Amino acid sequence: MIAAAKEGASTIPIVMAGAGTEPVSAGFVRSLAKPGGDITGLSLLSADLDAKRLELLKEVVPGLKRVAILQNPEFPQAEMRSRDAEAAAKLLQLQTEPWKVRSLSDIEAVFSTVQTSRSNGMLVLSDPAILERHRSVIIKLADKHRLPAVYPWRVYVEDGGLMTYAADLLEMHRRSATYVDKILKGAKPAEVPVEQPTKFELVINLKTARQIGLTIPPNVLARADRVIK
Repeated sequence: MIAAAKEGASTIPIVMAGAGTEPVSAGFVRSLAKPGGDITGLSLLSADLDAKRLELLKEVVPGLKRVAILQNPEFPQAEMRSRDAEAAAKLLQLQTEPWKVRSLSDIEAVFSTVQTSRSNGMLVLSDPAILERHRSVIIKLADKHRLPAVYPWRVYVEDGGLMTYAADLLEMHRRSATYVDKILKGAKPAEVPVEQPTKFELVINLKTARQIGLTIPPNVLARADRVIK
């Protein structure tokens, strides 16, 4: 979306409300401190968050050994994000099983075989085009197969998913408004540093945990910002 906006309006200031890709490696900005062009705003730190999500999944799933990673390969920087997630899993001594999904039928195919693949956990990467569009199906199938999954956004957990660790998207949208205000008052996007999130939330759906036969450790529950019962 940011790339399309950049291509279509090369001289109009663009404010990222929460870039899901790393803006420097994606070529949106020269650096976080000095963007150097017409784009600035907020970045989501996706790779770091995926590492934390895997860490939390290992904490809540006894004997977690193999994690299925659900991703849309067409999403910007998909290969790099998958590689980063696999590297984080390796540090946690976890095996990974990457699944590339481009359609609803691909999602259904994953869950039809995941039980025989020995994966006992799942990481769903962020993607508004395919995964988020079909999040209700992903949640339903994960729960049906009693597969503990960690998701990229709070809305997944509110809809019945097990757990998420994510930046507060509402707060980031509020912060993006301050960028618009600065630019309208004469600030140059090239000189306004890109912000990274400072507020994160751990949300756990305890009802879902019970349904799939999972007991969330008390020390993890104590760290949760919100517990859905």
